[in-house]
Amino acid sequence: MSVATEHALATIASILDQPEAAKPADRAGSPSKKAAATVVSFDQADGYTKIGPGPISAIRFRWTARRGEDGYYVDETVGPTSIAVSSGPMSAEAAVKTVDTRAREAIERFEALKNEMTGKGPTAPTGPGER
Repeated sequence: MSVATEHALATIASILDQPEAAKPADRAGSPSKKAAATVVSFDQADGYTKIGPGPISAIRFRWTARRGEDGYYVDETVGPTSIAVSSGPMSAEAAVKTVDTRAREAIERFEALKNEMTGKGPTAPTGPGER
């Protein structure tokens, strides 16, 4: 691994490893782990949105349920300016479940990556000679 790559990974890990008290601005806009269990009335599924975790909005996923002519669709975007990739048609219940499932899976992957990068995950080196 190059020095530049190691430096970039260390910088990202230090950003991700900051205590929650040090990031009050992020807390309001980022979903919590409990947010994936939000209960929504299925007649209000149109516009139901979840935003994935991450320190940079340009690479953060967003899932939005919308009503189409033949059912509901889930639009998945990365960052604020990407073109949506849509799934559907499906029922309102299925759209809400799809949004919740994808958001929960993104949180799990993000936490695993963060733990790996900060040395807290299962792939962290266990001894000084293991690299």
